[in-house]
Amino acid sequence: MQSKTILTRIGRDTRGATAVEYGLIVTLIVVACIGAFTEVADKTTVMWSAVSTEVTKERG
Repeated sequence: MQSKTILTRIGRDTRGATAVEYGLIVTLIVVACIGAFTEVADKTTVMWSAVSTEVTKERG
């Protein structure tokens, strides 16, 4: 009888599901951040390349 009670409590426990949900949310946030950082890095690289080209032209 006691094993049934333990199994019932384990079946009703939702803490594990909540942890998984939080893990998925954090994963989505990290993926979005990586995408944003990559986009910013690409644009910044292009900008600094243009600056370098202009400075090199001016120096002769």
